[in-house]
Amino acid sequence: MAAEADQKTEAPTPRRRQEAERQGDLLQSKELGTALVLAAGAGWAWLMGPMFVSACEQVLVHGLTIHRSDLSDFDPGRSVAGLLLPVALPLASLFALALLASAAAPALLGSLGFRGGAFAFKASRIDPLAGIRRIVSLNGLLELVKSAAKAVLLGSIGYWLLAGHVRSLFGLARMDVRSSSAMLGSLFCLALLALSGGLALIAGIDVPAQIFQRNRRLRMSKEEVREDMKQTEGSPEVKRAIRQRQHEVLSGSARKAVREATVVLTNPTHFAIALRYDPMKDGAPLVVARGRGETAQAIKALAKEGSVPMLEYPQLARAIYFTSRAGQTVAEDLYIAVATVLAFVFRLDQALAEGTSQPSVLVPEGKRFDENGRPLSP
Repeated sequence: MAAEADQKTEAPTPRRRQEAERQGDLLQSKELGTALVLAAGAGWAWLMGPMFVSACEQVLVHGLTIHRSDLSDFDPGRSVAGLLLPVALPLASLFALALLASAAAPALLGSLGFRGGAFAFKASRIDPLAGIRRIVSLNGLLELVKSAAKAVLLGSIGYWLLAGHVRSLFGLARMDVRSSSAMLGSLFCLALLALSGGLALIAGIDVPAQIFQRNRRLRMSKEEVREDMKQTEGSPEVKRAIRQRQHEVLSGSARKAVREATVVLTNPTHFAIALRYDPMKDGAPLVVARGRGETAQAIKALAKEGSVPMLEYPQLARAIYFTSRAGQTVAEDLYIAVATVLAFVFRLDQALAEGTSQPSVLVPEGKRFDENGRPLSP
């Protein structure tokens, strides 16, 4: 039984995945990033290549041309700027495309973002034995097979390109400079597109493999899942401590009064008002306990233990909280609203059987407050 509990057979919990991401264990695929960057370069060469070649031609002509003004009014800064500006725009667009492509790979895998844990020092990274174990592990074997397949595939693409255009390449010597440059540019773009297509094929295999390996690496044992759920939802010990703290918030008389209340009105989270109305003893509805925040949670917990009906009436709960104290009756102008609620509570069993929803109540404009006690404007 202990051996079965230690086996990592369970899928990772969301908390386990988040912790792994904070430590830098992300879903990554170098092949996908390389394919996207190369595809971006191919697109740039196809669209901006002629412009870049033309800019280089201008730089060459400008650099080899000397005017009289260049000697009489020599300005090194202006000369350098005149040489660099024509090629700056094409190169800037290439840099921007490469940057976007490199960011697109982790974005597609849901790993985009900065994680400080990835830069934390880990002794295993400089441990020779750990490095050897990584090399001879299953992951190392898969990386070796993937590298060999990549070399074979890309080598085959390169051979196909050369074999199909070898005669054209030998004929470049008979062409003029512009024609040979245009042909070389076309062959270069074709090579980039073919190679990026090959890398995309490899990435299509690598991404599912990386997903499988990461899920396998993050698998948890049944005991680890139970511990994770305890930390996420709270252990029974913590829950008992919270309940004890809620009971300690109210005095003994207040706890007894809440259990004997007729109804508890809630906000639903910030406020709780415990009301009692016994026609034989009370001349008007009486506030037996009131509170906000932690005290409100304690009142609701006691009401639940004592099976006291709890109804959500945000405006009415705030109105009573800010106009009455414990041991006082509710304000006279709230009688109608409270009487409507009490009438529903007294016939609650019948209402539940008939499927009747709780009635709406109207709180007078002068008794409407926000959660900070400020009157709400009509």
